[in-house]
Amino acid sequence: PAPRAQTPPPWPADPLLAAFEGFDAPAEPVRALWPAGEDAASERLEAFADGVIDAYQEERDFPSLPATSCLSPYLAAGVLSPGQALRAAQAANHGEIEGGKRGAATWINELLWREFYQHLLAAYPALSMHQPMKPETAAVPWRDAPEDLHAWQQGQTGIPIVDAAMRQLLALGWMHNRLRMVTAMFLSKNLLIDWRLGEAWFMAQLVDGDLAANNGGWQWSASTGADAVPYFRIFNPLSQSRKFDPDGVFLREWLPELAHLDGRAIHDPSPMERAAAGYPLPIVDLAQSRLRALEAFSGLPPA
Repeated sequence: PAPRAQTPPPWPADPLLAAFEGFDAPAEPVRALWPAGEDAASERLEAFADGVIDAYQEERDFPSLPATSCLSPYLAAGVLSPGQALRAAQAANHGEIEGGKRGAATWINELLWREFYQHLLAAYPALSMHQPMKPETAAVPWRDAPEDLHAWQQGQTGIPIVDAAMRQLLALGWMHNRLRMVTAMFLSKNLLIDWRLGEAWFMAQLVDGDLAANNGGWQWSASTGADAVPYFRIFNPLSQSRKFDPDGVFLREWLPELAHLDGRAIHDPSPMERAAAGYPLPIVDLAQSRLRALEAFSGLPPA
């Protein structure tokens, strides 16, 4: 008889490192909010598809509501695949992709945006080399303003909705999607600071950092990318705050120094209210900075 094949001994596993040199361990709130593993991802997807997804279209833009899936870290890390997410959404929508429940169809559309940015990165490798999608926007006269950049990074711009969002990012390694657009447009348009500095800061902080999605979102906000908003569309952060956090619930959570203000004043406190709370004055005039951005973009050479 033929000799029986010998089963090789199991290959010894390398010991897991407690930490990597140059990287700090995530803070406990971050570890608690984003439990690692496929089981945690599957449970979160199931819980979202079983209920929250139904109100996604109506509530997803309100940062104080638990209305988003919070699955982006698992998608970015490959713990959860877009296919799994799509199938769960289809199951919740009776097999449909475009029709049926508005919440499920809207969330599927967001999954498609992630795939779109992945395809862009594959088709245009220059996007991973700090290049804008629209070549003419390479000539935008970005400001060299390190103090303004630092204020933005630390949530000290004097614009409550921007500061609350940036403090959420620092604390949780995550930011609500509506606020990613608001903060990115504030940096690239109102402060006229190079979007690539914001892109790099987000990637350094985000637990769901994904090169394609992060680059695509920043270039969309800065009007330098594919299917970007026109350069003359500049979000007013105060209007965004009043519309999507009308009672100031989100602002009070992340700006405790302003928590005593009412739902009207908290979006744009008076100089006296700011001084009493130890909260800074705005580092930029929104109206004037909007005009500055319009001038900078309108002076670019034609595409």
